Amino acid sequence: MKAISLKIREDIFEELEKTVKEIRMSRNAYINNAVELYNKVNRKQKIRKQLRLESKMVAEESLKVAREFEGLDNHFLD
Repeated sequence: MKAISLKIREDIFEELEKTVKEIRMSRNAYINNAVELYNKVNRKQKIRKQLRLESKMVAEESLKVAREFEGLDNHFLD
């Protein structure tokens, strides 16, 4: 395990202390869980952003192919 030092706003610290007492969890475990959850949220956001980008790329390519097929249809109908 790695040890870190951090500065935390007083209001956040007070709520943290209240919460860990209520749920009977160590401050360290609580902070570890919070950081783990926040990391998961950020990973999901990164994946969503990448999927949107790739979907846009695929959509543009699909439109290009569809236009080419429309051109073929028109060629055979003439």
